[in-house]
Amino acid sequence: MTQTIQEGRVDLTLTENAIQQVKALLARDKLHDHALRISVTDGGCSGFSYQLNFEREQEPGDITLKLESVNIYVDPKSVPFLQGTTIDFVSGLYGGGFKFSNPNATGTCGCGTSFSA
Repeated sequence: MTQTIQEGRVDLTLTENAIQQVKALLARDKLHDHALRISVTDGGCSGFSYQLNFEREQEPGDITLKLESVNIYVDPKSVPFLQGTTIDFVSGLYGGGFKFSNPNATGTCGCGTSFSA
């Protein structure tokens, strides 16, 4: 099961695995009053990098979304890069992590956290 957020100008999908992992991390670190910040920054081997952080307060201009009991902040500069993106959480023999499937990416690197657009 996936949850798609279409509010304002943001179209994001988080899989059930991603949602559960975010909830588990918030509970583990006792961050009950924090939100998940999803952003794109300059850097990485392909030009842009995804960033996931927990923050207590939103920044001016942030788009605020709610998915189940998880609040999400997205800064307006990241929106064009994140449109249509699906975020999943995968586990594997050598570790796991959040996986981004982004239709806007024209190329990605082997690490999976860097892309070009």
